[in-house]
Amino acid sequence: MGWSVYWVGLLIMVATTMVAADGGGSVTYDGRSLIINGKRSILFSGSIHYPRSTPDMWSSLISKAKEGGLQVIQTYVFWNLHEPQPGQYDFSGRNDIVGFIKEIQAQGLYVSLRIGPFIEGEWTYGGLPVWLRDVPRIIYRTDNEPFKHLMQNFTTKIVNMMKSEGLYASQGGPIILSQIENEYKNVESAFHEKGQTYVRWAAQMAVGLQTGVPWMMCKQDDAPDPLINACNGMKCGETFAGPNSPNKPSLWTENWTSFLQTYGEEAPIRSAEDIAFHAALFILTKNGSFINYYMYHGGTNFGRTGAAYIITSYYDQAPLDEYGLTRQPKWGHLKELHAAVNSCSDTILSGTKTNLSLGQKQEAYIYQGRSGECAAFLVNSDSRNTTAVEFQNSSYQLPPKSISILPDCKTVAFNTAQVNTQFNTRSMIPSLRFGSAESWEMFSEPIPQYDETSLKANILLEQTNTTKDVSDYLWYTFSFQRNSSDSESTLNVRSLGHALHACVNGVSVGSAHGSRKSTPSLLSQIQLNNGVNNISLLSVMVGLKDSGPFLEHVHTGIQSVSIQDKQQTLNYTNYPWGYQVGLLGEKLQVYTSQGSRKVQWNKYSSSKLLTWYKTIFDAPGGSEPVALNLGSMGKGEAWINGQSIGRYWVSFHTPAGRPSQSSYHVPRSFLKPTGNLLVLLDEEYGNPLGISIDTVSVTKVCSHVSDSSHPIASLKGNKKVAKKNEEAKAHLRCPSKKIISRILFASFGTPSGNCEKYSVGRCHSSNSKAIVERACVGKRECTVALSYKQFQGDPCPGTPKDLMIEAQCHSHEDLSLYFKGREQSNLLS
Repeated sequence: MGWSVYWVGLLIMVATTMVAADGGGSVTYDGRSLIINGKRSILFSGSIHYPRSTPDMWSSLISKAKEGGLQVIQTYVFWNLHEPQPGQYDFSGRNDIVGFIKEIQAQGLYVSLRIGPFIEGEWTYGGLPVWLRDVPRIIYRTDNEPFKHLMQNFTTKIVNMMKSEGLYASQGGPIILSQIENEYKNVESAFHEKGQTYVRWAAQMAVGLQTGVPWMMCKQDDAPDPLINACNGMKCGETFAGPNSPNKPSLWTENWTSFLQTYGEEAPIRSAEDIAFHAALFILTKNGSFINYYMYHGGTNFGRTGAAYIITSYYDQAPLDEYGLTRQPKWGHLKELHAAVNSCSDTILSGTKTNLSLGQKQEAYIYQGRSGECAAFLVNSDSRNTTAVEFQNSSYQLPPKSISILPDCKTVAFNTAQVNTQFNTRSMIPSLRFGSAESWEMFSEPIPQYDETSLKANILLEQTNTTKDVSDYLWYTFSFQRNSSDSESTLNVRSLGHALHACVNGVSVGSAHGSRKSTPSLLSQIQLNNGVNNISLLSVMVGLKDSGPFLEHVHTGIQSVSIQDKQQTLNYTNYPWGYQVGLLGEKLQVYTSQGSRKVQWNKYSSSKLLTWYKTIFDAPGGSEPVALNLGSMGKGEAWINGQSIGRYWVSFHTPAGRPSQSSYHVPRSFLKPTGNLLVLLDEEYGNPLGISIDTVSVTKVCSHVSDSSHPIASLKGNKKVAKKNEEAKAHLRCPSKKIISRILFASFGTPSGNCEKYSVGRCHSSNSKAIVERACVGKRECTVALSYKQFQGDPCPGTPKDLMIEAQCHSHEDLSLYFKGREQSNLLS
C-alpha cells in the first residue's frame, strides 16, 4: 500500500511489546493523559460484555483483542443480572464478572469498569432491575432518596467485591478506570435542578468509595471534579467539546464500530477506514489519549436480555463478530493503526505539537521531541479528492478523507483510507437439517378464557407491573353475552406492547406488531356467537425500553379494546378482565428435559399459532462456532438443553424484504456431544422443517493492492527525484487448519469495485488467475507481488495497476460436514 511491508511488520512487533499492562500501581491523570505507574500511554480499549458471551469464549476474545493492539478491555456491570431480586445476588456462569476481569488480568491487559449502574447499552430496562418499580415513591436517576439508596448499595457491592479480590490497580489489579452513571446529560433537563443535584451526589458517592483509580462520566460535559467527562459517538474528534478542566485528559468512551440494530432494520455498517480516521483525528484535534471501541465484540443477547426490539445478535459488525471470529479488514486495519500510533506515542505525549497548513483542506500535525524525535500526521479533510502535498522536502499522496501517520516525519507507516488487510467472508455451512416431520414433536399452547384465570380486574392492567417481567407474555381475557343474529363485527385493539395476537372463542383472528417507531394496533373482522363469546388477547413484549427519563412510569400492554357491529360500538376498556401471566409452557419449563415430560407432545402435523416444537440432535464435530438457522420460522424464542439462545423474529422483514436476523448463535458450551434438546416456541406459523444446524467459518479471503497508492516522490534541493517504491504485495491467509482450495477471482490490471463487489476492468492480464493459482492453491497463506515480472508483462503500459484476488478456504472437515449435511437432509426428507 502506501508503506512498506517492513514498516507494517516492525510497527506491529513494537506495538505488541507495548500492549502488556504493568501489574498494579498508582493511576493518576493530568491534562494530557492517564498516568499509570508514572508512565503515560495512548490507550486503545475495546468493549467486551461478559454476559453477551460465555466463559469458555472469554479467553479467546481477550487474546484476539490483545493481538489486535488493545491495552484495555471495557465492560458495563449489569445490575438486573446480578441482583434479580432485592438482596439476592448472582455472579455465576456468564455473570461471573470477577472471573472475567481475572482473565483480562491474566492476559496482561487493563480494565475500564463502567458500573453505571444504569447502563442503557441496548440492554433490557437499561440494566435496572424491574423490582425497582415496586419501591414506594421511587424516581430513577434523580435526587430521589429511595433510588439513591439502592443505587449506592449496588455500586458499593460491586466496588467492595473488586476490592476483596484485589482488582483495582491501586491494589496491583487491572482496573484503571471506573464509570458512574451513563450518558446522563441526555435526560438531566427532565429533572430540572434535581438532575444537577443528582450528578453532584453521584460523583461524590463514587469518589467516596476510595477505589484508588479515577472515575469518569460519559457525555456529561459538566462532570464534577475530580471525575473526568468523556465523549461517546462516531466523531468525537469533531464533536467533543473537550475536557471541562485543563487538568483532565481527553477520553473517548464509545467509538461506535457499528450501531444498534432492531428487528425490521438492516445491519448498520461502518467502515474500517472511517473508524480509523476518526480515532486518529481524536488524538490530533482533542489530544485524545484513551479511545474505546464500542463494541469490539458485541456478542449475543441471550434469553430475554435485549432491550425493546433489539435483535439477538449484538454489534455483529464489530472487529470481533458475534461468534468471536475476526471481521476483516476492520480488525486488521485497526491493529495497524494501533501499531503506528504506539510506535510514536512517547513523542506524541511528550513532544511539542505544531500545525502546518498543506492546502485548503490539508493539514500537518507535527510532534517534536526534546531529543530530536519527530512524528507527523498528514490530514486530508477533502472527502472527494486525492491530493498531493509537500511536507519536509517530500511529496505525499493523501487519499480522500484520510490521515497518514509518519512516525519519523518521513515514512508513511499507515494511512487510514488505505486498507492493507485482507477482507474475509463468513459463511454458514449446514451440518444438520431438520427436514423430516418425524424428527419433530409439537405441543399447542392452550388459549386461556376469562373463567380460567385467577387474576381479575375491572380495568386493563399495565403489563410490566403485572408480569414483573418474568415473561414477555400477558394474556388479557374477557367474555360477554351477545343476543343477536348479526355475527359480523370488528375487533379494535390498541396496545403499547410490541406484538399482539387475538383469539375469539379459541380461534385466532389476527396479529399485529409495532416497531421502534410505532405501537401496534389491530383491526380485525370477527365472527361472534349468538350467546357467550370469549375474547383472549396476548400482549407480547420484546424487551423493555432502555433509555429516557422516568422509566418507572413507562406503560406497556393493551390500552383499549372495542367491538363494533352494524348497530353500535361497545368499549370494553373498563370491563371485567381476567389475566394470565406468561404461557403454560413457560410455567412448566417444557424447554428443559424434565419439564418437557410434563405435557403431552404430539407428532408434527402442520404449523399452528402458539406452538412449542422439540427435537433431539447431535452436536457438529470440530471446534468452529455453531448457529441455528431459523430462516423458516416466525417469531418466538429458542432453547438448547434448557438454555435460551434468545428471541427470534424472522418474520419481521426489513424494507428490502429480508429478516434482520435468521442465524442464532449456539455457544459450544451449551452443547453435549449427543442428545441435545432443541425446543422452539413460535407465536406465528413457523415451519420447523426448514431449520438447520450450521457451523460458522471464514470461507473466503480477498486482497486488493494498488501501485498508485505509494509515495510518489522525494525532493532533493529543488529537483524532484522519483523514489523507488517497494513492490506492493497481495497477502492471503486462511484461518487455522484451512487451506486455499480455489481462486474465485484474480485480476492484474484495473479491476473495478472492491473486495465486496468486483469485476474485470478494461485492463486485465489474461493469465492472472493461473499465476495466482500456482502461487496459492494448497497453501494456508501466500503472497503475490504486484509486478510485471510476476504476471509476465504489462497488459496496458502507462496505466497504474491494481491486483485483486479472492480465494476460497476449506478444510477436509468443512467438506465432510457439508456432505454429511446433504446426506442427512436427503435421509430425513
